[in-house]
Amino acid sequence: MTRAPGAHDGVSTAAPRERALVLHPVPEGRAESRGDSEIEHRLAEAAGLAHALDFDVAEASSVRLRKIVPATYLGTGRVETLKQTIEAQAITVVVLDAALSPVQQRNLEKAWNAKVIDRTGLILEIFARRARTHEGRLQVELARLAYERSRLVRTWTHLERQRGGLGKTGGPGETQIELDRRQIADRIVRLKRELEDVRRTRALARRARSRAGYPSVVLVGYTNAGKSSLFNRLTRAGVFAKDMPFATLDPTSRLVRLPSGRSAIFSDTVGFITDLPTELIAAFRATLEAVSEADLLVHVRDIAHPETESQKADVMAVLAELDKSRPLPPIVEAWNKIDLLDAERRAARLARALATEAKPPVPISALTGEGAEALLAAVDQAAFAAQRLVALRLDPADGRTRAWIAARGKILEERLDADGRMALTVELSGEDAARLDPALIAAPERLAAE
Repeated sequence: MTRAPGAHDGVSTAAPRERALVLHPVPEGRAESRGDSEIEHRLAEAAGLAHALDFDVAEASSVRLRKIVPATYLGTGRVETLKQTIEAQAITVVVLDAALSPVQQRNLEKAWNAKVIDRTGLILEIFARRARTHEGRLQVELARLAYERSRLVRTWTHLERQRGGLGKTGGPGETQIELDRRQIADRIVRLKRELEDVRRTRALARRARSRAGYPSVVLVGYTNAGKSSLFNRLTRAGVFAKDMPFATLDPTSRLVRLPSGRSAIFSDTVGFITDLPTELIAAFRATLEAVSEADLLVHVRDIAHPETESQKADVMAVLAELDKSRPLPPIVEAWNKIDLLDAERRAARLARALATEAKPPVPISALTGEGAEALLAAVDQAAFAAQRLVALRLDPADGRTRAWIAARGKILEERLDADGRMALTVELSGEDAARLDPALIAAPERLAAE
């Protein structure tokens, strides 16, 4: 066993915290494909998640497995060895950084006489603590109910008193479990209905912003990459930001003025993580729609993190799963925490990126403000790159065309000519500009970003 960073030995006047053992299993076959460095960082991440729940992490260790055992996930010998450690260390919670079946979780709890939490349960519990808005709480509750529905026997303690009967199938215990399953199913239906209302409200708000001509810019990235700190730097929004996993769950949007004088709506979002539970992706659909419907994504990366490339791959994998019916929006990479790199490492990474990336990243520091103006300039150019400025002349009675333009783009200038016709300068996407009747165009279109 390796000592976990941040484990406490001293006497504290605060309420005693539950002592936890954190295990990161590495099945045979994966150990070869993942280097020791990646395994260590995954272990550190799991310990960090446990710390986020105020557990006193007494021990943290990676565990190599020959095979996954259906009944207990870990082999019999390993389970017995860990039992001795758990008893010796007076551990009450074991965090297993893997997805456990209800049977595996229950069997391990019986073998160790301790609470067992898998990766999904751990992340769900953190989300439950972090959610602050009504919408956030709805989404977390939906995810937790979907997770707990298959774990009724373990998680609902009042069922312990309901087991037994006359030894016949369908005794009081089974009846109670079925009743609770039905109650959970009913609650899930109600939550989905409420979240569907949230989704419609968000869609209306996005359409209203689109009609105002403001492109949507959404910050995405691995948890703890510094999205909220950067969001605060760019918008002065005062969003809660802290060096902890999932500090932000509830999305926040602000209007930001760009260097060209135009404006865009910036939105902060929940951070992604390796093996993000599918229950969370489904429950947070209303929130994550803002990502798939954005005009531009800013991928905030912790460029100083040793596993920054793996984190990037995890983020891109989650983005690809959000909405397969439409292509991903354009992406600008913001290399955050650049201030943590020395001059030589910074120059080498930027040179490599310039040589291999189609779009160069923007080095920034949300802490010091370095690169913030350069990032806004890159967003300004990218968000409006596909926009076109078109000069039109319309008949005063042609209100239908004017209304269509106002709904699809932005009218920048409008006046009456001497002949009584309306002269307009409008900003439209290239696709919408191509739909206009050529007879209405008074001057050649040009790029709005020029």
